[in-house]
Amino acid sequence: MPWKEPGKGDKDPWNSGDQQPPDLDEVFRTVNNRLKSIFGGSGGGKRKSESSGAGGIFGILLVALVLWVGWDAVHIVDEAELGVVLRFGKYNRTLSPGINLTLPRPFETMTTVNVSSVRSLEDRGHMLTEDENLVEFLYKVQYRVLSAQDFLFEVRDPELTVKQAAESALRESVGTNRLDAILEGTQRETIRIETQRVLQETLDRYQAGIQINEFNLEDVNVPAQVREAYSDVIRAREDRERFIEEARVHANSVVPEARGQAARIIQEAEGYKAATVALAEGEAQRFTLLLDEYRKAPEITRKRLYLQTMENVFARSQKVLMDAGSSGNVLYLPLDQLGGGGSGGRPLMPPVVTPDKGPVGENSATNRTSRREGRQ
Repeated sequence: MPWKEPGKGDKDPWNSGDQQPPDLDEVFRTVNNRLKSIFGGSGGGKRKSESSGAGGIFGILLVALVLWVGWDAVHIVDEAELGVVLRFGKYNRTLSPGINLTLPRPFETMTTVNVSSVRSLEDRGHMLTEDENLVEFLYKVQYRVLSAQDFLFEVRDPELTVKQAAESALRESVGTNRLDAILEGTQRETIRIETQRVLQETLDRYQAGIQINEFNLEDVNVPAQVREAYSDVIRAREDRERFIEEARVHANSVVPEARGQAARIIQEAEGYKAATVALAEGEAQRFTLLLDEYRKAPEITRKRLYLQTMENVFARSQKVLMDAGSSGNVLYLPLDQLGGGGSGGRPLMPPVVTPDKGPVGENSATNRTSRREGRQ
């Protein structure tokens, strides 16, 4: 809306024309007279004026008392909180969320406790393992208030209590496990669950009014002073595992082959055993049959056995024994076969054997003369 409009005059709020600002003394005097008229009245005379002033002060005090009682007796408790009321310093009751009334102080006091939000604390500690090694833990605890009354009055410092109880429970769990199992992670989940259980039992025994929602191991390692040395231990352990794996692979490749060879040797031995036993049984059976024939015709059987034996002996011999003086036949001996094929790879002609002369060469003059004399 414009300050100046035609026909409506000047409406500037900072320009009130000829009007002057009100006098402050006059304003205070007017308020004082009204209060006197309300609480003590106004009239003439000194006694009446004193009684009116006393009544005004009393009225002011009464109004202040009413306002203070209204301010200190009405409490609004949030949805996530509970109100704990103390009457003369002693627990009286617990107020639920909403608008609640209490007696003003010093009769009753109220303290609100958040029971819905999840609180957390984090700490680091050094513990000894079962094999007397030092390990460093970084753990985190998440909890919430289960009982506002117990949380306020059963323990002096709830957060410090949770911290110390968590460290004690963790020491108990770590002390029953070895360092290798903890660092490799095979027992880490077991330690976490066991620590949370022991921590909750401890807080319940203290009646701390606290519920543990989660216990987590953020970091697990050896102390920094021995970390490099333990890294060497880890590398040595990894080398050991690698060597074991290589040996296992080699064993998997060698052992089946050795087992196959062993099975083959066993089969060959079984076959040799069966053949030897069968041959022995056959020889025994043949000897039994031969004995029966010998009993029937001893002379004939003896001669037949002699002839068979000589035949077998001479069949394997490369030497031939002859009685040349008792026969007039000309014999051709296979010298190439008897002597291993001759020299130079050429077959040699067999020598001529006569009844009265020894063997001579084919082109010899003596041989021709002997033949001629024999014809004559």
